[in-house]
Amino acid sequence: MLAPARPSPAPAASPVSHWPAVLLGTLIFFAVFIVYHPALHGDFLWDDAGHVTRPDLRSLAGLGRIWSEIGATQQYYPMLHSAFWFEHRLWGDAVVGYHLVNVLLHVTAACLFALVLRRLAIPGAWMAALLFALHPVCVESVAWISEQKNTLSLVFYLAATLVYLRFDAGRSWRSYAAATAFFILALLTKTVTATLPAALLVVFWWRRGRLNAGRDILPLLPWLALGALSGLATAHFERVLIGAEGAAFDLSLLQRLLLAGRVVWFYLGKLAWPAELIFIYPHWTIDPAQFTAWLYPLAALALPGVLIWRKQRGALAAVLLFGGALFPVLGFFNVFPFLFSYVADHFQYLASLPIHALAAAGLTQASARLPRWIGQLLAGALLAFLGALSFAQADTYRDAATLYRTTLQRNPECWMAHNNLAILLANQGRMAEAIPHLEQALALHPDFPEAENNLGDDLVRLERVPEAIPHFERAIQLQPRYGVAHRSLGMALAMSDRLGDALAHFSQAVALLPHDAESELYWGMALFQTGRPGEAAPHFERSLALNADAAETHQAYAAVLRQLGRPAEAREHELTAQRLGAGR
Repeated sequence: MLAPARPSPAPAASPVSHWPAVLLGTLIFFAVFIVYHPALHGDFLWDDAGHVTRPDLRSLAGLGRIWSEIGATQQYYPMLHSAFWFEHRLWGDAVVGYHLVNVLLHVTAACLFALVLRRLAIPGAWMAALLFALHPVCVESVAWISEQKNTLSLVFYLAATLVYLRFDAGRSWRSYAAATAFFILALLTKTVTATLPAALLVVFWWRRGRLNAGRDILPLLPWLALGALSGLATAHFERVLIGAEGAAFDLSLLQRLLLAGRVVWFYLGKLAWPAELIFIYPHWTIDPAQFTAWLYPLAALALPGVLIWRKQRGALAAVLLFGGALFPVLGFFNVFPFLFSYVADHFQYLASLPIHALAAAGLTQASARLPRWIGQLLAGALLAFLGALSFAQADTYRDAATLYRTTLQRNPECWMAHNNLAILLANQGRMAEAIPHLEQALALHPDFPEAENNLGDDLVRLERVPEAIPHFERAIQLQPRYGVAHRSLGMALAMSDRLGDALAHFSQAVALLPHDAESELYWGMALFQTGRPGEAAPHFERSLALNADAAETHQAYAAVLRQLGRPAEAREHELTAQRLGAGR
């Protein structure tokens, strides 16, 4: 974006621009595949279970619920979850399939990025695409399955941009309709793409020097309205469904302004020097009494002023595009990950594009003064350096334990990483190793209901049930609507022969987790143990409706049916339980 305001018909050639587009696209694919190879077999990580399609949504009816039922998925991103639904039909829980899709989407986004820049006649289009494809800040978005929301939404975002630029040139309403369809798909995948119409207005201002109401603004008004509605809906869901509210999010307007300034410079710094990238960065304290806290927003405000003074309209446009794309995560809206850190690499996946374009244009203009072979050598060295950094960063995603241990090495106070590492250890039967991590998580963050619940679970598995019960009770005290903790406490109480108390918590768990097969199962088992098989039967039926592949549920239901005098049905469930057990 260092091109003149009216782009030159023959922009400076980048060190790779003379290569055929097909060859460049192929180069990007193989380079990205090599760079991300360490992560291709990486585990499911934190939050992936909320994205990969769960059992009760894997049918056609489940696909309908993804679109029609708010709360059926963790976030209302129906296009994203439809993609996950389709992928699960193809390869189930095999992680390599999801990782390959993310790699292919990242490659597609990089190629579309180059095509958009070529359409705008910006120098170094393919160099910018390569910078984006290989930059380490993108690793979190590409190597983490949950962030398919980033890679897929960016493909739709850039497709909408490319088609809208065609509409802008020819005023074809077919192009407008196609661009609008891509924009809606982007919004239904991730709401940060709502910034696209504002970004297009910045591009048109950069190209033409001013905006025309009829030509530039009027066609984008429906897009602006759609983006605003989508953003408001997502902000509401983030608070109500995901829990982005409470004391941890109570920042004053002044603190939010100071935070926004620091966030902008943090992301620019990681783009310029991508060292010490962390899955979860330290959580900052935003204190208006600290003089240094004011330097970030003041510098952020000064930067556009300097660019205006120096008449650097291309650089100013890139800065405006960068800040605009970051706006949803600058701190003015509550975003659930702010509970752990105010910044995350995946937050700047889309926002990084204009900075890559600006850097590539500058490198292209600089290399034009050098012999071609020197320019190609320098470009190759830069790309190899970025690729090596990304390869090393992707290697930290080769398994969840490595990711969390690396996070703790770089951010020892990351209580979330302590908790998640403890879960992994417990799943391997290493509860004695897991418990110190949970205790450390609670020492760092005493009001952490998930860690209290997990500590209780580990104590139960070590047959220390009386010690576990206070931890479940503390989790519920901290978060009264914590359905999993109600279920866990119910199980502990049932193991302590307090079935009456257990039934109350199973009832709460089912009310809070209406799609949880385990809560229905345990409620049914508790009723059966109190001699109420007739009341227990419907809970087993609902549990099987939610997860028909649970051998334990079939076996328990068979016992209920036999007591109810229905031996033929009981036998069917016993055979199903045997078949499912043999298939493990």
